[in-house]
Amino acid sequence: MHGDGTDGQALDSVCTIPIDELPDGLVVADAEGVVLAVNRAAERLTGVRASEAVGQVMDEVFPFRDHDGREWWKALDLAGGLRTRSRVPERSLRLPGGRELYVAARMIRVPARGGDVERVTITLRDGGARARLERSRADLVTVVAHELRSPLTSVKGFTATLLAKWDRFTDEQKRVMLETVNNDADRVTRLITELLDVSRIESGRLEIHRQVVDLPARAQRIIAGRVAAGEPEDRFRLIVGENLPEVWLDQDKIDQVLANLVENAVRHGRGTVTIDIQSVGWGVAVSVRDQGEGIAPELAPRVFEQFWRGNSRRRGGTGLGLFIVKGLVEAHGGTITVQRAPEGGAEFRFTVPTGTPDFA
Repeated sequence: MHGDGTDGQALDSVCTIPIDELPDGLVVADAEGVVLAVNRAAERLTGVRASEAVGQVMDEVFPFRDHDGREWWKALDLAGGLRTRSRVPERSLRLPGGRELYVAARMIRVPARGGDVERVTITLRDGGARARLERSRADLVTVVAHELRSPLTSVKGFTATLLAKWDRFTDEQKRVMLETVNNDADRVTRLITELLDVSRIESGRLEIHRQVVDLPARAQRIIAGRVAAGEPEDRFRLIVGENLPEVWLDQDKIDQVLANLVENAVRHGRGTVTIDIQSVGWGVAVSVRDQGEGIAPELAPRVFEQFWRGNSRRRGGTGLGLFIVKGLVEAHGGTITVQRAPEGGAEFRFTVPTGTPDFA
C-alpha cells in the first residue's frame, strides 16, 4: 500500500497478504461502511486514491449505482436480510463519471455462520475488459461455427448420398466418398481440439505431464510425417547442436507445438523449412524458419493473438494455432518470439527450460 500510512495500518488489521499484488480491484469496508483498505488495482479502476478513501464512508467515495440509478451499497442492507447470506453476486455498476465496473462482495461474519457482519470485501473488475472478453468469445464461436459448417455439410452430403444410392456407385466411387468423409471428420476433431485448448489456456487449466523428451527425435518425426504426406524430403532441414541438456516436457504438447510451427512455415512460407535445435543458458531453443516473405515488424506483436491469419490472401483455419502454441510453450515455463529469419522469411523461436519432473 501507499499514501499517508493510515491505509497501510488498516490493511494490516484486516489482511495478511499483499493485496496490491492482486490483479482485480479490492476494497475492504467495515459493517458501517467505513473504508479500511484499497489496493492499487481499485485505485486504477475508480480513480480514487487509497489515502483519500480510507476512513471515509463507502457511498461517499465509491458511489456505485446500478443502471436504474439505485445505490448499491445501501441496497446491501448489512444489518438486515438473511443472516446466512455471505456473498453478493457480481453485477454491472457505474460510477458518477460513467465508468462501468463489475462489482461483487463477500460478507465476513463473526461467527462465520449466522453472525453479525464484521467487514465486507468488494472486488472490482473492468467492464471494458469484460466486454472485450465477451466479444472475443463471440468471435470464437462465430469462427468455429463457420469452420465447422463446411466439413459437416460435406459429411452429411456424402453419407446421405451413399445411403440413398448405395447400389449406383462403384467400389472406387464409394471409397473416394468415404475417404472424404473420414478426412472431414478429422478436420472437425482438430477444430474441437483447438477450441478445448483455447478454453484450457484461458482458464489456466492446461495440464502438463512431464517426461524426458528427445527434441531432435520429435522434430524428425514431424518432418517424416510431412514427407509421408507428399512434401519433398529436401524441403526440410534439421540442425541439432551439441551437448543438448535433458528436458522434461509434455511430449504430446511439444509435438503439437512443432507440428503447428512447421505447418505454418510450409503453408505461409517458401523454400527450405529449417528446424534448428540448440542449447542455451537455461534450456533448449528451437527455431523454425522459412524463406518466404516473412512478417512485417509492425505485425509481429499480433502474431500470437487469437484469429490472426497473416497473409489475407490465404484464408482458412481458425487463426488459433499460434495463440495455442504460445500458451503451450508458456505452460512449460518457456517463451516464444517471432522475427525475420537470416535468409528472409519468418523465424519462430521458442525456448523451454531444463528441469525435473517436479519443475513447475
